[in-house]
Amino acid sequence: GTRADNDLYINQAIVFIEDAIQYRSINHRVDSKSLWLYRWYYSRICQWILSLTITIILALAFLEKPSSLTITSDVRYRLPAWNPPCGLTESIELLCFLVFMIDVSVKSYLIGWEEFWKNKWLVAYILTLIVSLTDWIVSLSFFCTENVRIRRILRPFFLLQNSSMMKKTLKSINSTLPEMASVVLLLAVHLSLFTMFAMLLFARTKDGQQDKEWVGYFRNLPDSLTSLLVLLTTANNPDVMIPAYSMNRAYSIFFILFTVLGNLFLMNLLTAIIYNQFRGYLLKSVQSSLFRRRLGIRAAFEVLSSLREAPANAQQSHVSTGALLRVLQKVEMDSRCKQAIMRSLKMCSCDQLSAAQFQKLFEELDKDAIKQHPPSPEYQSRFMQKMQFACGHPYFGYLGNVVALANIVSICVVLVMDADKQPSERDDFFLGAINCFFILYYLLEMLLKILAMGLKRYLSYPSNRFDGLLTVILLVLEIATFAVYGFPHRGWRPEFMGLLSLWDMVRLVNMFIVFRFLRIIPNMKFMALVVTTLLDLVKNLRAFAGILVVVFYAFAITGIMLFKGAVVPLGNTRYIGNKLNTSWLFFNLLLVLYFKEKCDFITLFGHFQAEVIQCLLRLLSVNLICRWAKIYFVTWWLISSVIWVNLFVALLLENFIHKWDRRCHREPLSDIEYQRTVELMFRDVLEEPTEEELMEKLLQHPHLQLCR
Repeated sequence: GTRADNDLYINQAIVFIEDAIQYRSINHRVDSKSLWLYRWYYSRICQWILSLTITIILALAFLEKPSSLTITSDVRYRLPAWNPPCGLTESIELLCFLVFMIDVSVKSYLIGWEEFWKNKWLVAYILTLIVSLTDWIVSLSFFCTENVRIRRILRPFFLLQNSSMMKKTLKSINSTLPEMASVVLLLAVHLSLFTMFAMLLFARTKDGQQDKEWVGYFRNLPDSLTSLLVLLTTANNPDVMIPAYSMNRAYSIFFILFTVLGNLFLMNLLTAIIYNQFRGYLLKSVQSSLFRRRLGIRAAFEVLSSLREAPANAQQSHVSTGALLRVLQKVEMDSRCKQAIMRSLKMCSCDQLSAAQFQKLFEELDKDAIKQHPPSPEYQSRFMQKMQFACGHPYFGYLGNVVALANIVSICVVLVMDADKQPSERDDFFLGAINCFFILYYLLEMLLKILAMGLKRYLSYPSNRFDGLLTVILLVLEIATFAVYGFPHRGWRPEFMGLLSLWDMVRLVNMFIVFRFLRIIPNMKFMALVVTTLLDLVKNLRAFAGILVVVFYAFAITGIMLFKGAVVPLGNTRYIGNKLNTSWLFFNLLLVLYFKEKCDFITLFGHFQAEVIQCLLRLLSVNLICRWAKIYFVTWWLISSVIWVNLFVALLLENFIHKWDRRCHREPLSDIEYQRTVELMFRDVLEEPTEEELMEKLLQHPHLQLCR
């Protein structure tokens, strides 16, 4: 009876509120057993197991043949990699598939059969599992000797479908594609026209000495297109124009016009369009998230208003404060929000809450996360009060920054003076002595700040935690140096002892000192704004990073299968191209294409560049198979550099502009820190859903029957 119904309503309200907190859909079964299963599925342990399973199945690419378990990626020097026996990684993969089958089964049951066919992601989930299992069976039947494994390309889908924000981001990107396609088409027209002009300008002549431009870059249509496409990325600039420029300076006008129109106008126009369109689609996505939250809260109100505690003769639905308190005690939510809601509820003088009052209570979820720092200690001694005032004053922090700058300058002076000296001629006394002095000052500064602010207040500031941690590390390293090599003195060049030489220890200390100089960032408002913008992107835009991982992974696996055995390393007569095709090596290849510039390429990858250059030369040579390889690399460039980098720039601009506007309208409060999520970035421009929209959506719920 009544008690069982009341318990069901309470449990439904708990789940609906948790759905609202996590922006989840409420279109799922709401009977007692299903609610228990639903909460179990979204519990931390289950979600942790699912995330771990996704991580494991993605990491299998580094273990499977060709294995990436080698110290160096240079195929000339590395030992043969360990390849797991047939059935080992396949067994791990099967366990992962079992977890995914349980996952999709639970999801399908909870939303119901009718909703299942409307959910394209779940249908795609099942199809991906079927294809993967089929490919797994085929792989075992060939004793793991097959080269093409379709299921490896499909693995990123498991990461994609598990994140609602990634799915929304992908949907937003898909909606932005028509607008981006117009600019990409304009780029293609620009490229095609200049390709025709180039083939006419640099046509073959009777004088072979003047055909260097034609031989090197514009021999035929594919080569001409490739040369100008690479020039669009500035990777072959100015190499592509040198032969023609050497013959006649006027030819440079052609390359300048191509670069100016392509890079300065069309590429920046693409950035502007992506920023404008993608921001609008992302705003719609966040608007739908807000609607889900309001719908979940309203659904909780409706089921709680069905409790027998509510007065029968009420004109409007109401919820008792006691029932809401019972629900809040069982809801899993942030303690700050829960305490704020319960505090507001206790301050409310009424015993019954209307729908508007109920919704207003949960607006606490939409507010900035405010972190207030603990108070400073109160000293009775007048001397301690003066010390507290002096050490807590901003000028004391400025003094610390000046000392840190002096430390950096002294290190630079010593490094410049010792740059050309042999290790046997170098005297580490001066550098060791100044390091000792400055580290003692850093320790004294940290202790005085703790004295002035108190330990809890000191640790509540991220800049102080950063500063204090590096000071402790520097102190430990300095003590270890003195314990092994003694105190600094003239001619301080002891023999190698322990794990690191004296010079290595001094270098390590200096690296941390240089890194510690970043403490000045919070004191420079504009720099602090830029850094906090970047940190917010790292914290809140994980969905974009996830999609980038999906793109990298899919292209890496595809490249391994397409270009297996395509490379013979320079200086090695053995055909070991098979060993080159590891996922880690191909990640390096993709990174090389991403950085593009030759100087960066050599700096980042050292002696490894010879193999990658050879790989590119072989892949992009004149034979038919390698010509098709250009499509692969151009597609990668379009997705990663053209589309994805511009998307990141668009979101970086949006985040920065938003923070700048808030900085201009908010007065600085030293004891309060504001933390925002990506949903709250657009909070000021979102529209609240009307009651009619909420009730219309609730009445369409496939599993919930409201009393009215």
